[in-house]
Amino acid sequence: MSAFTRVQNVFASADELCINRDSRLVIISDCHRGTGTAADNFAINKNIYYAALKYYLRECFTYIELGDGDELWENKRFPMIMKEHHNIFELLSQFHKHGRLHMIYGNHDMDKKDPAWVARYLEGSPVAGYNSSETPDIPLFTGIKIHEGLVLKHQPSGQEILLIHGHQADFFNFRMWRLARFLVRYIWRPLELIGVLNPFDTPHRTGRRNMVERRLIKWCQQQNITLIAGHTHHTSFPKDGEPPYYNNGSCVSRQQITCIEIQDDCISLVKWSLQPRRDGVLYVRRDVVSRGKL
Repeated sequence: MSAFTRVQNVFASADELCINRDSRLVIISDCHRGTGTAADNFAINKNIYYAALKYYLRECFTYIELGDGDELWENKRFPMIMKEHHNIFELLSQFHKHGRLHMIYGNHDMDKKDPAWVARYLEGSPVAGYNSSETPDIPLFTGIKIHEGLVLKHQPSGQEILLIHGHQADFFNFRMWRLARFLVRYIWRPLELIGVLNPFDTPHRTGRRNMVERRLIKWCQQQNITLIAGHTHHTSFPKDGEPPYYNNGSCVSRQQITCIEIQDDCISLVKWSLQPRRDGVLYVRRDVVSRGKL
């Protein structure tokens, strides 16, 4: 099965989410939340991400996580991730309680495609309900559904926007993800700690990254449908006349995270980063990098 067919199959089977001019959405991917060790790539930007989530919750945005939210290749025990980042999960739970949370799985958290896994770790168990409040046994994500893809359906124009993680265009990380997980968990993770790069790591391999992006762009061109993806950790925002392929980057770049916002019938690439004030105090700043009409 070709990459084109794999992406097309997700598009054909994806649930629809209707949006309009009043809708406010933020799309974030590749957080790779870990267990707080030296191998937790998310840890360096945890406070930036937390500040961004607080802003989006306060401003009534719908949060869409576009895959690889949790690093389940390097870490077998998801409860340890939830415990380490309990304040993050509490915020995500608030989005869910207000009906403003949608999650898509990626290759690094492919376990979430299994309803039994979701029921055990995200819905009903006391561990899944862990938080720092006085009610630790309340589940955080009751009734949540994890998607492979979502289609945003704009009203009244009828425009469709496909949201996927993007690993569907990467054969090794799609069909052979269990082998890839084994190699990362038991071979490449220890080697990366001493500076050896994983040859199958798409974000750090320009050739693989470009290959994935070419395949996703080809799907956009042939289907004439807007596509928003993650996976490559490489931001993309099309110029006028280019295929409507967007990539929201990741949350593991050094001291910054990037995301896609949709509001007022516009789409924006946004960067959150640590910046110094004149008095030397660091603060989290939101910058719009690119902006265009849907």
